[in-house]
Amino acid sequence: MIYQRIMVAVDGSEISYLALQEAIRLAKDQHAELRIVHVIDESIVYTTESHVDYASLWQVYREEGLKFLDKLSEEIRKAQIAFDCKLVELKPFSGKLAEKIVEEVKVWLADLLVLGTHGRRGLNHFILGSVAESVIRIAPTPVLLIRGR
Repeated sequence: MIYQRIMVAVDGSEISYLALQEAIRLAKDQHAELRIVHVIDESIVYTTESHVDYASLWQVYREEGLKFLDKLSEEIRKAQIAFDCKLVELKPFSGKLAEKIVEEVKVWLADLLVLGTHGRRGLNHFILGSVAESVIRIAPTPVLLIRGR
């Protein structure tokens, strides 16, 4: 199958970096467009101390997300492929991370989604769940999972 629009979701982990590398390779091999999506969850801001200025903290969080995408962009440019990056904000009570990723897949009309997976099992999986597993269940497109080493 030939893919024309490949999306990869990254979170800054080593595993998501491996997923990005695979997405770059695929995009280059198939002359596909690549979109890098980084979702930031605003609810994390509200789990901090009550005396914190939430608006300022959220702004810092957004700026860090944009810096992260800029850093990735520098590396991707070397691959000489068509790409763009998108910072996606997940507002509290507006759904789950997996749903937000799939929403981006639908809006951008991606025909492949690449994700890293931590491959947790047992109690860790039960407690933490799996974004990748949730995405697979609801994604309208094929999903390529890259497992950590």
